[in-house]
Amino acid sequence: LTEKFFMLPSTRRVTGTLVLAVFTAVLSSFQFGYDIGVINAPQQVIITHYRHVLGVSLDDRIAINNYALNSTEELPTSLGDPTPVSWAEEETMTSASLITMFWSLSVSSFAVGGMIASFFGGLLGDKLGRIKALLVANILSLVGALLMGFSKLGPSHILIISGRGISGLYCGLISGLIPMYIGEIAPTTLRGAIGALHQLAIVTGILISQIVGLDFILGNHELWHILLGLSAVPAILQCLLLFFCPESPRYLYIKLDEEAKAKKSLKRLRGSDDITKDITEMRKEREEASNEKKVSIIQLFTNASYRQPILVALMLHAAQQFSGINGIFYYSTSIFQTAGISQPVYATIGVGAVNTVFTAVSVFLVEKAGRRSLFLIGMSGMFVCAIFMSVGLVLLSKFPWMNYVSMTAIFLFVSFFEIGPGPIPWFMVAEFFSQGPRPAALAIAAFSNWTGNFIIALCFQYIADFCGPYFQKPKENPLRKSQQSSERRGVQLKRQKLL
Repeated sequence: LTEKFFMLPSTRRVTGTLVLAVFTAVLSSFQFGYDIGVINAPQQVIITHYRHVLGVSLDDRIAINNYALNSTEELPTSLGDPTPVSWAEEETMTSASLITMFWSLSVSSFAVGGMIASFFGGLLGDKLGRIKALLVANILSLVGALLMGFSKLGPSHILIISGRGISGLYCGLISGLIPMYIGEIAPTTLRGAIGALHQLAIVTGILISQIVGLDFILGNHELWHILLGLSAVPAILQCLLLFFCPESPRYLYIKLDEEAKAKKSLKRLRGSDDITKDITEMRKEREEASNEKKVSIIQLFTNASYRQPILVALMLHAAQQFSGINGIFYYSTSIFQTAGISQPVYATIGVGAVNTVFTAVSVFLVEKAGRRSLFLIGMSGMFVCAIFMSVGLVLLSKFPWMNYVSMTAIFLFVSFFEIGPGPIPWFMVAEFFSQGPRPAALAIAAFSNWTGNFIIALCFQYIADFCGPYFQKPKENPLRKSQQSSERRGVQLKRQKLL
């Protein structure tokens, strides 16, 4: 690495200022990943708290009804009278449906915020500059983190859904801002590798959220709200470091026409007074931009020269999301639990670790193997792994060892994703378009990505509940099952009263 990055000419030199600027920028990407993964590990803890807040009186009625059914004094006169049982089951189903709805909204409101804000990242960056735009965006991050951090003190479901939505607004803004800023400060020969650091920081954030979400750290009944609000820490750190980072030379030269400031910024980033090549490249880009009118989103689809690249960009982002990867990131703990893994949280951490390792590998592969090849290899591998994952879950009741097949398939699924489909769509859009249509293209591509994210986040739990019977072991004796269910509800009621 030293020989590759430091012993070559200035066009490939990595300076301390460049490292600081990239590290500071990808703190936003880290927050993005943290917000994606933080809701996964404490799922059951938060759902239990939702039941406590929303369904105590309902659970009391169910418990009383179950007590009446099992009491020798209140036995029904006829075994054929199903009314009390039906009433209890109906109440239980209503309660479960309400909790599922609020839980799905807690997960998916993050993507709703991202969908809305994805249109404004480029606009905010052009209006305020990249550095000031990130400072303003961090206000949203802090507000969202505070709402979630204090959610245990108020109506938890409302504060969590609101906080997740505001955090989504922040992540929607930075999903356009960070690739733009990193691409503009990186040397041309390292732009792909440095651009992939955005995805590396995202998966690192996911991994850290899974580790601190362990029940003996923060993912327990006492500290889960602190876990949700912990994203305020990288937000505060980034706000402090941004004051030491140079503004994008391209923004200064092309947008503001401030050549002196652009040269000063370039000298800091390159660590050399020889910036002729960069200035020549930016001058050419500015001339092209002056001759090219700003392109609207509608023109991207109506103009023949833009139609093919925008369709390819949209398909890249849609394929990334509808591959189902965020179903793994949001719900991997419950998936592993369904697969019969005794410690699903640790398996989820394993997924995060594999995710991070293979993203780091993609940083070095992306400039050598080519974007198209890596994307196709990754998607093909995910296709095969998804088949084995599903077959393993379906056959689990017949062959217990199938849980290892499913778990291995999930690990490989994530590995193939990070080889290509994970990082490539984010910087490929900027490479497809010149300065004129680039802001509109980035906005519509980010919106496509967030829309897919929202659909997966909202619908996955319902799909999992619908498909659950196909992944379960054979049913037990119904009388025994009813008795165990009543016992569980009684224990649960006592636990909720203790909370």
